[in-house]
Amino acid sequence: MKPTLFTLLAAFALPVLSASAAENGFKPLFNGRDLEGWRGGTTEDHRKLLALTDEERKTKLDAWTQDMLAHWKVENGELLNDGQGKYCTTVAEYGDFELRLEYNMAPHGDSGVYLRNVPQVQIWDPTDPDPKNLGRSKGSGGLWNNSPGAPGKDPLVLADKPAGEWNHLRILMVGARVSVWLNEKVVVDHALLENYYDRKTPVPSRGPIALQTHGAPIRWRNVQLREIQGSEANQILASKGGEGFAPAWNGKDFDGWAGPLENYEIADGAIVCLKGKGGTIYRNEDLTDFAARLEFRLTKGANNGLAIRYPGTGNTAYVGMCECQVLDDNYETATGHKIDPRQAHGSAYGMVAAARGYQRPVGEWNFQEVTVKGSTLRVELNGTVILDADLSKVDPSSFMGNSPHPGRERTNGFFGFAGHSDPVGFRHILLKKLQP
Repeated sequence: MKPTLFTLLAAFALPVLSASAAENGFKPLFNGRDLEGWRGGTTEDHRKLLALTDEERKTKLDAWTQDMLAHWKVENGELLNDGQGKYCTTVAEYGDFELRLEYNMAPHGDSGVYLRNVPQVQIWDPTDPDPKNLGRSKGSGGLWNNSPGAPGKDPLVLADKPAGEWNHLRILMVGARVSVWLNEKVVVDHALLENYYDRKTPVPSRGPIALQTHGAPIRWRNVQLREIQGSEANQILASKGGEGFAPAWNGKDFDGWAGPLENYEIADGAIVCLKGKGGTIYRNEDLTDFAARLEFRLTKGANNGLAIRYPGTGNTAYVGMCECQVLDDNYETATGHKIDPRQAHGSAYGMVAAARGYQRPVGEWNFQEVTVKGSTLRVELNGTVILDADLSKVDPSSFMGNSPHPGRERTNGFFGFAGHSDPVGFRHILLKKLQP
């Protein structure tokens, strides 16, 4: 099995934290004494590195690290780079996190912070000449490698202190959602970080932090990181973009819902499918274009689904616009049954496969937002877009099992849950009507 955490270098020593930092969960990535816990890195998809054999990976990392050590050093408790060399990259990998650091860059500098080894939160001198119109004058902190015009590409405000002064950078990353504060000013607000290496796929769920630099010396200090757990991540995601959403369930009974309700129960503030039971229950409100927000919790090997534009009878996977699959990402291991990629979680069942590997562990609550507009279906799971598809463009001859999907072109219907005998729970269910 390919590793997900590098063990090729020694684990790094951590200094004693202040009481406030320790209480807030921050741990230093840079110990102020040496480069323990850091390796060399470069602009290369982290997943390609993990795909190498152990020997191939070690050879590459050794070469990168040797180069990095020639250009980075510790001086007066600060991490100093001469403006050249491979990037200073953490040995450890991180999922959701809050990163805080300070940097002091020489004039004409150009640097950045790679998140899960994806470029980058931009750092540069905004007073530098910009003959290629790269956007230097807009300042630092933007997700510079996002597509032109995409949210987060440019910082919201110019917040840089002059070159040669210390700047404070705070980065919050939940899924692919990134917020950045530069010198206490919001410069990126909950924007999706695009995968620079392949924009058709999401950024990795985990990866290292890299301090990238080229062209001018730069100093770093107080580099600290706090890992964010699922419950807090869900709260962060729920706090953003909620305008126009309204509760679709009152949290206490099935008022306003229809279908085989006897096959479900309300337990611990959630709608739960009874074990061995199933069928599609739905919010009794006809919808055209809409967005749904909810949290769901899986048991090992569990299977369920979101009914999208369900007509009220029949198998929603075929008579509705689609069934948006709800399935344990480790279903095959848990059950021993192989599935088609178009049966994986978040997929438009039997038609379009979603990206896998972005669920929280079984037993934890996941945050999901589904947007249905025209013939398109977009699924964002725990802050990462795992599906963005136009079902009208799917070739019917390619459907899984050659099974027809007559409901694929439906323009209206109900939203609900398609239970398949497993005790999957749903809570905090919200709906928002969209203009066609």
